[in-house]
Amino acid sequence: MKRIFLFVITNLAILLVLSITLRLLGVDRILDAEGGGIDFNSLLIMAGVIGFGGSLISLAMSKWTAKRMTGAVVIEQPSDPTERWLVETVRRQADRAGIGMPEVAIYDAPDVNAFATGMNRNDALVAVSTGLLHTMQKDEIEGVLAHEISHVANGDMVTLALIQGVVNTFVIFLSRVIGHFVDRVVFKTERDHGPAFLITTLVAQMVLGILASMIVMWFSRQREFRADAGGAQLAGRNKMIAALERLRQQHEPSQLPERLAAFGISGGGEGLKGLFMSHPPLETRIEALRAMP
Repeated sequence: MKRIFLFVITNLAILLVLSITLRLLGVDRILDAEGGGIDFNSLLIMAGVIGFGGSLISLAMSKWTAKRMTGAVVIEQPSDPTERWLVETVRRQADRAGIGMPEVAIYDAPDVNAFATGMNRNDALVAVSTGLLHTMQKDEIEGVLAHEISHVANGDMVTLALIQGVVNTFVIFLSRVIGHFVDRVVFKTERDHGPAFLITTLVAQMVLGILASMIVMWFSRQREFRADAGGAQLAGRNKMIAALERLRQQHEPSQLPERLAAFGISGGGEGLKGLFMSHPPLETRIEALRAMP
């Protein structure tokens, strides 16, 4: 709960700082001098700066934030055979994938999981949980690491940040257009903005935000299939399938903070819940791997 709280506060702080900055610069003055119209160009600029700004700032801070949120400790010098094997396996897979050597870290958590993050594919972070190290065999861990290295090689962190920026922009833009329309047409406010604008904008932003999350999560699920396929190429299909089979046996929900959940290997859901999940069901991912030529 503390990590989720920090995630929410971080995003709100970023949006607040950007909103105040734009207000001081005058960019958010979307109405004309008489207060009777709406300047779509200025509004779109404001929405784009806030939407992409928050997403890109989060991406730039992703490695630092991930370490603080999970307590991940980077392996500077391997202190035992397990750490040595972990670093060498990541190094070998990174070379095969054609990317720079990521930082390798371990974080203390009972759930079987791992994640990758970073805004640069040649300067990323790959972290595994202690639960994963204690539960999985080496072949299975190799499959997990290959999956995460594939995320890095595919540039998934940047892609998802850009998609998030696009949907954020449209949520901010459309919610304010709806708020303006209701304020002017329904409540007949003639100058400036009345309370209806603020209330309608907030409600519209919440509703549109839910729809936007569904879009972002759909892209995230497609990205998982690609990372599984890439992991199969790096480590071998059998090792990738074995890793997912082991995850399916655990029946433990991911304990990664929400900001990092989309970049972990575990997760998934079905039905309506599945629309808001960053990962497809493990059974579906395993079937996709088995169907690979």
